[in-house]
Amino acid sequence: MLPVKVKKEFVVFEHIDINTPLLLAPQAGSKEKTLCCWFCASGPISLSVKVARKGYTPGDSIQIFAEVENCSTRVVVPKAALYQTQTFFAKGKGKEIQQLVSDLQGEALTQGKSQSWEGRMLKIPPVSPSILDCPIIRVEYALVVYVDIPGGLNLSLSLPLVIGTIPLHTAASRTSSISSHGSASSWMGVAEHPETPPSYGELAIPESHRRHFLHAVHQQEQEQEQHASAALLTYIAEFRYLPPPLYAEVDPYPAPVEPGSLDTCLSR
Repeated sequence: MLPVKVKKEFVVFEHIDINTPLLLAPQAGSKEKTLCCWFCASGPISLSVKVARKGYTPGDSIQIFAEVENCSTRVVVPKAALYQTQTFFAKGKGKEIQQLVSDLQGEALTQGKSQSWEGRMLKIPPVSPSILDCPIIRVEYALVVYVDIPGGLNLSLSLPLVIGTIPLHTAASRTSSISSHGSASSWMGVAEHPETPPSYGELAIPESHRRHFLHAVHQQEQEQEQHASAALLTYIAEFRYLPPPLYAEVDPYPAPVEPGSLDTCLSR
């Protein structure tokens, strides 16, 4: 009997909750590079990068804070890219495949110029989540922020990221946002800003609660109107059947009496 070979695809999947302290921690780094050397050396090119956290889910946007300073004689361009690296293991060997997932580009910098990214957004498209604990395959992600230097090696800074399956909770999102803004402000050397007020969606009352509340208010207003109408009718009824006012026997406004006439009247 001849041997039979069968090929079948299977999906390797790993649930990752990004609401953990490790994945909520900010990632940062800095590098500097001097072009040429000795007597022909120019000024350095410096790069500093910070992101709010390490864990994201597909559809999120990576908020990038960066500072680039060009003291060289070259015209350089800051860029950022998200890369996916797949590594397959079999028979003690590994095969690595890397592909670009998303990227963005800043403005060109001439000598003596600098550029700041105050939270530039890099969108994460629908990609497969990270696989970190499988012996046959690994899927890893990295945010690479670099300075493109014509005619020379790029100045590059890589920050490892994790793409998870359980999205960020609202409370964790607000805490991470507050801490990242404060850390970024002190790290970038700018004044801190007050906490952003909650969005309308966070403050909005659910539809069922809102209807119940409006019904209760309407019912209370109707009861108040009924009480007021009843009190008014009672007052009108009481006023209608009151006896007519009594007339005083002595005129409250008598005619003036001439002197001497009172004495004559009393003497009789």
